[in-house]
Amino acid sequence: MSDAKPRTGIPRLAWLAAFLAAAGLIALAYTSLKGTRPPAPSASLDRIAQVPPFELADQNGAAVTLDSLKGKIWVANFIFTRCKGPCPITAARMAELNTKLKKARDGVQLITFTVDPEYDTPPVLAQFGESLGADPAHWQFLTGTPAAINDVVVKGLLQPISREPDGTPAHSTRMVIVDGEGWLRSYHEGLDSEAVQKVMVDIGELLRESSPAQK
Repeated sequence: MSDAKPRTGIPRLAWLAAFLAAAGLIALAYTSLKGTRPPAPSASLDRIAQVPPFELADQNGAAVTLDSLKGKIWVANFIFTRCKGPCPITAARMAELNTKLKKARDGVQLITFTVDPEYDTPPVLAQFGESLGADPAHWQFLTGTPAAINDVVVKGLLQPISREPDGTPAHSTRMVIVDGEGWLRSYHEGLDSEAVQKVMVDIGELLRESSPAQK
């Protein structure tokens, strides 16, 4: 027979005591924090830049100007209909946003700028919009002269447009948000899978900012 002494229960008891002590601290922390709220979001979105006056045509050939959008928050993206790269993804993000905005339809407008205006005429944009389920009253696809597009997109919304060596447009994949006074207030990467949620948060902030109760 072995003369080895049996193990004592001290290590196990010590572990159990430590566990119970930790559990007690967790319970105390839970009780202390119960009922507290997360920090409030930032008070407002910065005014990044004032969008200059512009006049473009939508998919129905109707004139769209900065003044015609006054009083509405608008969310814009940038595409060209022949795009085989990121445009289908960012267009799908806008289509998702279009679905989510049904309750705020009167206060928010969706705007899609073509960066290939010489090809993307109003009829071409109308067909493209129909494929996305766009209602022209709430989601407008804008075209015009290259100079007019460049003025509002590059100079006003601060988003780049260029051409690849083969002539293919290169452009921003962001979604930008403009308030009812024509101020650029925020932008989010349209290729981000959470872009729509982030845009919805900003829209909610701007709607609260513009509500009578906040003035």
